[in-house]
Amino acid sequence: MEEPKAMQTRVEDYSRIERAILFLEENYRRQPDLREVARSVHLSEYHFHRLFRRWAGISPKRFIQFLTLAHAKKLLGGSHSVLDATYDAGLSSPGRLHDLFVNIEAMTPGEFKAQGAGLSISYGFHPSPFGECLLAVTARGICGLGFLAKGERGRTLGDFQKRWPEARFHENSRLTQPYASRIFDGDRENGNQPITLVLRGTNFQVKVWEALLKIPIGAVTSYEDLAASLGKAGAARAVGGAVGKNPVAFLIPCHRVIRKVGAIGDYHWGAARKKAMLAWEAARTQGIGD
Repeated sequence: MEEPKAMQTRVEDYSRIERAILFLEENYRRQPDLREVARSVHLSEYHFHRLFRRWAGISPKRFIQFLTLAHAKKLLGGSHSVLDATYDAGLSSPGRLHDLFVNIEAMTPGEFKAQGAGLSISYGFHPSPFGECLLAVTARGICGLGFLAKGERGRTLGDFQKRWPEARFHENSRLTQPYASRIFDGDRENGNQPITLVLRGTNFQVKVWEALLKIPIGAVTSYEDLAASLGKAGAARAVGGAVGKNPVAFLIPCHRVIRKVGAIGDYHWGAARKKAMLAWEAARTQGIGD
């Protein structure tokens, strides 16, 4: 298991990255130079550039392009053909980070009604490329993944406990660490096996979450197009509600759904984190190295 000091360093690194993203978002129109961006997070130019390249794989200057409305619209413009092709081909592991692929195991109606009665859920707090996360697992698979702001462990845990009000929760980071390593650190041990998500949701919510899994990394879609792909044209608001109820962030990529006009929109775990995820994925899929 990762040492507490190393974990804290990774969490602090993302906190600086998030502040830099917010600064770039507010100032990208005037193209701030490296010195100004570095000063906004209290680092030297050298150390900030190294940190940013290590995290994003690209320079801060190149990262700005992913924060513009024009780039979001460009991604959105190509989503129709990408989604169509993905739906035709089905979900396959090469299109996902770290060669992972995901299966959903929904609760039965009886289990849904029981609200987790008799279920034991282990949870742990772990660093990730997007800050500290809370990972919750059962004997059958992952049932929760969320991201924390500083000092919000209790609030985020409480949110997950409300989703499973009759379940027994106990902290066990040693048990959840292998899941976190496989998701975020590219641990390929047993990589030919799918990650199973154990989800409690209505039939409609589960269908929306399954559809989210088919949005490839580096692509985005709109709420309207996602609704249409489900045969629910005109139900974008209902689809948006189901997207917002996603209990497993990142693995079920609700961050890849944006507004029709190209605006990134809100995100349960923070708009800056959503932008960070999209840009981080786009940099890796497009092979941008500058």
